[in-house]
Amino acid sequence: MAATLAAYGSALLLEHARHLHTDLLIQAVALTLAFSRTGPGTGPAGRILPLAVLPPVAVAAAETARLMSAHPAAGDAVFTVLLGATIAVRRFGPRATGAGTLAVLPLIAVLVAQVPGVPPPGHAQDVWAALVALIAASWGLAARWAAERTGFTRPAAPAYAPPARAGGGRRPSASTRMSLQMTGAVGAAFAAGHLAFPGHWAWVVLTAFVVCSGARGRADVLHKGVLRTIGAAAGTAAATVTAGAFGAHDPRGVVVIFTVLTAATWLRHFGYAYWAGGVTAVLALLYGYFGQSAPDLLGTRLEAIAVGAVLGVAASWLILPIRSADVLRRRAADALAVLQDVLAAARRDPDRLAGHQVRFDGAVRRLEQIAGPLRAHRGLRRAVGRPHRAHPADAIDTLRRCAGPVHAIARRAAEHHDVLAAPGIPRLHAAVTADLVRARRAVGGRTVPGRHPAALEEPAPMTPGSPADRVRAALIELDTALRALQRIFAVARGGPGPVTRHAATKRTRVRA
Repeated sequence: MAATLAAYGSALLLEHARHLHTDLLIQAVALTLAFSRTGPGTGPAGRILPLAVLPPVAVAAAETARLMSAHPAAGDAVFTVLLGATIAVRRFGPRATGAGTLAVLPLIAVLVAQVPGVPPPGHAQDVWAALVALIAASWGLAARWAAERTGFTRPAAPAYAPPARAGGGRRPSASTRMSLQMTGAVGAAFAAGHLAFPGHWAWVVLTAFVVCSGARGRADVLHKGVLRTIGAAAGTAAATVTAGAFGAHDPRGVVVIFTVLTAATWLRHFGYAYWAGGVTAVLALLYGYFGQSAPDLLGTRLEAIAVGAVLGVAASWLILPIRSADVLRRRAADALAVLQDVLAAARRDPDRLAGHQVRFDGAVRRLEQIAGPLRAHRGLRRAVGRPHRAHPADAIDTLRRCAGPVHAIARRAAEHHDVLAAPGIPRLHAAVTADLVRARRAVGGRTVPGRHPAALEEPAPMTPGSPADRVRAALIELDTALRALQRIFAVARGGPGPVTRHAATKRTRVRA
């Protein structure tokens, strides 16, 4: 928010000095807030990338907005293609993913700035749009640097890159499918918006984008669509009542807008519905600031939001859908592989534990991104009478509980060359080994025995390398191998196909 306020102040001074268009102020706030949440990459190249990408894309977005105003059909088509392209480029690696993520921001700022009755600026202000984008990126980078140098925040960890998978023939990549889904959703939203809500089509398009953006499976899209609709309805209703207290161009309305933005940014950590409600309330207040009657638009806004959410969910479910179970298996497999590396490094290569810890934290964060709808489904299923049946969300919770022991093991590696001889580490190592088995069983939907959370907390110091700890760890590993053998014999009765996979799993565990 410090960066957002600084960018707004800079753009306001620029607007007064050069008599520029008001939408530059909206662009400055939207760009800085979104950029601060996205964050720059690590290293000099990651920090230079926003300064190189945002200004030219801001010019392209301004020209697209002008085309959308003069020739709606052509402008909408160009906007839809550009938005889909920012997602399609992710298939070319982490650097292209970062550039595509940044390129989305000026396009979304164009949607936010679509206030009825406020025409887009002329071509002469394209250079100012680029300058405002540069100001937004600069303030975002400066605020993050100051926060890290003063200890207010921790330095950003390197982005976790999941292991590459072998090409799957003709099957399109996840980025390609997400790009086609976004293109279909936004294209349909433009058509529905212009037909049903001529003066407020941007609400439909913006909602469809939010629902489809970062789609991590069908369940995630449906979950986000429901939260977006609920939050937007609550935010719009609250803003409608609040906006009536201020007249057009009342400076107090600007103060309320930034206050709501601050609260929404903080509350996003606790639930997406809070963020959706806050952003929708800000847009409603913005319309009131430009003289749009807030009470008269309440029903229209709610209808437009509902239509956009339905279109976003429909596109994600019907256009090359991504199954949530596949996303969970992929990300859980990545996390399990990293956890296996942690356990192996604790025995043979303690110097690599710090790097494995960073990778495991990244893998757990990727799992948390898809945890919301899975946990909601688990709660619903257990509420209807099946409380003890295993659920794939159990795997996410199990792996998340392993983060504490993994951090403790990595921390002790810096103090003891023989990690397993450090006080308390054998018990943590055994607990993580057991949870590795539990997570694998949970991913497959098999019931796993419960474990008290206290078993994963760092225990009190013990005798280094005590025989009891080593025996306990050996028994757990023996139990793991025996369970793998039982699965091999069980699967062998049904055919030779899966035996090789289970045998490979068993050999990996025995080697570890």
